[in-house]
Amino acid sequence: MKSTEEMVCIKTIKETMDIFSGKWAIIIIGALHAGAKRFNELSKELGIRTTSLSDALKSLESNGIVTRTVYPTIPITVEYSLTEKGSDFGEIFLAINDWGIKWIKKDIDYSK
Repeated sequence: MKSTEEMVCIKTIKETMDIFSGKWAIIIIGALHAGAKRFNELSKELGIRTTSLSDALKSLESNGIVTRTVYPTIPITVEYSLTEKGSDFGEIFLAINDWGIKWIKKDIDYSK
């Protein structure tokens, strides 16, 4: 039987993965790590369909990872940025990148 500490660890990791498990979540966080971006900038930069991007941003916003700011321009400008909670994921993002460079980069065809 697992200890209480192990069970808490497993539950915490599961809840964390539920937040970041969407196909685009970690990629969006990476793009916003450099600074705030408009919806269309994210869509073009990441090659994400607007409905998929919208769904991912709503999920990240509801989990306190991303904040959405609406500017009263014509047309309306919407900008997304990381919250403190989202910015704090930066170290993990860089660790994932380091792991990928070590173990996956050699297998990726960057010409596509």
